[in-house]
This record gives sequence, structure tokens and C-alpha cells, in this order.
Amino acid sequence: MVGYVSGDFIFKLISYIYLYNKKMKKQILHYPRLDTVLMVEETIRGHSGEFKKKQLWENLPRKVMYQTYCTIIDYLLDSHKVAVDREGKIAWIWNPELVKKYLKPELTVR
Repeated sequence: MVGYVSGDFIFKLISYIYLYNKKMKKQILHYPRLDTVLMVEETIRGHSGEFKKKQLWENLPRKVMYQTYCTIIDYLLDSHKVAVDREGKIAWIWNPELVKKYLKPELTVR
């Protein structure tokens, strides 16, 4: 049986959920180790454009906590080493040779 719920209760509930979500997004329980980041990078490079996020996680050579994996993917996206296409597949886009070409002194802006 559903009873009457006051507007004040709903406001408090929504406020609590908002604050909880805000807190949880900033809290990282497991920071990735360098070897884990490199393992994910190598897997993406080897299977570029084949897997979506969860499929890639399931095909890693070693088990990684999903939250740690998401932290690595966020880092790779922010550093522009990987990109996600319309279908949600992750592709390796980092090209160090191209970066070296554009960092040559004769290509500087004056």
C-alpha cells in the first residue's frame, strides 16, 4: 500500500542522491599501477577498433577491477591516446611519429 509522501521528503531524498553521486564520482578506490596501464594500452593497440569498453575489459590478459579499468580508460581518453567511435568501440589513435613531425622547430608559430 502506497501512502502519501511529502514534498519535503522527496526533496531530501533527491538531495541525498545528488550528493552521494557527486561524492562517488570523485572517489577512486584503486589507482592503477604503471604495468596495468601499459597492459591496457597494449591490448587496445593490438585490438584497435574491435571491442567496446566492457568487451575490452573482459579480454584483458590479467584481471583488473572494473573501477580501476575505467580510471585507465578515462586517462587514455583525456590524453588523446584512444578514441571511441559511434558504436562505442575503442581505437588507438596516438601516433608519436606524427607528434615529432609537428614539434620540429621549423613548424613553430611566430
